[in-house]
Amino acid sequence: MERIILHSDINHCYAQIEEMKNPHLRHIPMAVGGFEEKRHGIILAKNDLAKTFHIKTGESLREAYAKCPQLTIIHPHYEEYLYYTEQIKDVYRQFSDRVESFGLDEAWVDVSESSRLYGDGVSIARMIQKKVLQQFGITISIGVSFNKIFAKLGSDMVKHMGLVEITKANYKQMVWPLPVSELLYIGRSTASKLEACGIYTIGELASLPSGFMSEHFGKVGEILHTFANGWDETPVAKTTEQAPIKSIGNAITAVKDIVSFEEAKLIYYVLTESVASRLRESGLKGNVIHLSLRNTDLISFTRQKTITQPTNLCEEIMPVVLDLLKKHYDFQIPLRTIGVSISGLRKDDGYIQMNLFTSEKQREKQLVLEETMDAIRNKFGFEKIQRCSMKLDQKLTDFDPKHDHIIHPVSFF
Repeated sequence: MERIILHSDINHCYAQIEEMKNPHLRHIPMAVGGFEEKRHGIILAKNDLAKTFHIKTGESLREAYAKCPQLTIIHPHYEEYLYYTEQIKDVYRQFSDRVESFGLDEAWVDVSESSRLYGDGVSIARMIQKKVLQQFGITISIGVSFNKIFAKLGSDMVKHMGLVEITKANYKQMVWPLPVSELLYIGRSTASKLEACGIYTIGELASLPSGFMSEHFGKVGEILHTFANGWDETPVAKTTEQAPIKSIGNAITAVKDIVSFEEAKLIYYVLTESVASRLRESGLKGNVIHLSLRNTDLISFTRQKTITQPTNLCEEIMPVVLDLLKKHYDFQIPLRTIGVSISGLRKDDGYIQMNLFTSEKQREKQLVLEETMDAIRNKFGFEKIQRCSMKLDQKLTDFDPKHDHIIHPVSFF
């Protein structure tokens, strides 16, 4: 049986959910955006009326207001977006037990078996679009294809109830003329490298000799060559299957430029406490500590260090963070955004490898202390218990890492 894969994308998701909650917003130019006073002032999503003013996702609120002075900005409500997108995905689950999320607003749905009950992929896609529109007043675009990669491409081609089918008979005409950057997982850097090799379209990538991409791009190159040719056979995960967490992290764009090690240290304590708490909450430990920095020239880079003993304690993560920061940044250019994340994750089974250089009794005391802080913050709010150092510069440290953090998009390739 030939596979039938759908990829569904909720059009300008955050903005549509805000319009669903407050229908009057459909009649004014509106965008979901951050807090300019906290320098998180970018456009996250916009409605159709804002789009007519050429408002773009990712631009600053200042740029958006210059184009449309009457623009209404709604601050994001992430918990509500998570709730409603899961409700919409429940509609998809009525047609298949294989629904794999790709972020909040996107999902793959394998309806190969469902076609016996509901008809072909296009028919099922139309049923899903109709149900979501009737129940939530929200439009979704769907791509229909024989693999996940082309289904994703199809959903991107036409917005607002778009429905595009890419088949084995038409993919060369529909997919191959597209810019190579349209292929899933090809980021700006990889696209530039491909263009430097004279590869501008997906078709040009597909027609390369099989060894060229692996020779120039390694294993990733082989995967991209497979994608371009429509050979992807990656299954859609079952609803009950969850992708393993690969890392847990937090980052923040500070309210003012970070000009010294001491200022960065204050913020890193807040971020690291949050990351350690989330590790404990997930029942995980990690031993690879990553530092991410972005300066005021908008140049970003990361550094990392692997430690011997996996941990989920702030007091064990923080010295490594500070050591990385001290060794790799001199603050000649101020920092704008900083972050920390932990990978090399494994289940916290309660067993600890004994270490001659570490007091396990002291470690147990520290764990009790940090878990007690977690409990107080979860019940009464993050600000109810803080380090004294947080008072040294409250302008920098006055944020709740659970709600004020910025999640940066990840480019796989």
